[in-house]
Amino acid sequence: MNPDRFRDNLNAVRARMDEAARRAGRDPSGVTLVAVTKRNPPGPIRLLVDAGATDLGENYPQELWSKVESLAGLPVRWHLIGHLQGNKAKKTLPMVRMVHAVDSLKLLRTLDDLAGGLAEPPAVCLQVNVSGEDSKHGWGPDDLPRDADSIASCRNIPVVGLMTIAGYGTTPDEARPAFARLRDLRDGLRTASGLALPELSMGMSNDFEAAIEEGATFIRVGSALFEGAEG
Repeated sequence: MNPDRFRDNLNAVRARMDEAARRAGRDPSGVTLVAVTKRNPPGPIRLLVDAGATDLGENYPQELWSKVESLAGLPVRWHLIGHLQGNKAKKTLPMVRMVHAVDSLKLLRTLDDLAGGLAEPPAVCLQVNVSGEDSKHGWGPDDLPRDADSIASCRNIPVVGLMTIAGYGTTPDEARPAFARLRDLRDGLRTASGLALPELSMGMSNDFEAAIEEGATFIRVGSALFEGAEG
């Protein structure tokens, strides 16, 4: 593993983030980079943290549990960015800062019940299937207004925003309308629910600049950080 390559990759991603934020007239400090560590063993993750990564994201709860244990003591905040089954929620919630992909009202209510027993429950984003692909989880865009009151009634778990994944195989320009749509849906749900909803989790390695220009506050980047570091 090449520690310098991790540092170079991280610096390059952050420079692109800053440039995208400035193009949109935004403060770069308003965007958090979540380094996606899925399928990477602890060794490379430690080097990425040494290079300056502070927020780490895992797709699968059981992989998250293992890494939280094996990397205990690192100065990082963990995020679950993939699908969470209700039967894995109780163990997962105390380990993470944020759950990015709460994909149903049923799961949100389960998390709300569990959060009542936590001193500092994690924040959550609601996943919206903006692209309409059958392979993706989440609310349909037209379903959010219907559930606004029910979402707002969940008082124990902090609902802070929305999350989406752009259509499979799309270019950044093709993904941009999905990001803009999520922002508009957030604004609509904010009005309907009375929740502040400051966060938008959207954008990955191939399209995070477009996501930032459309308002992303969290981007989820994996391959751009690990690329070439195995040498």
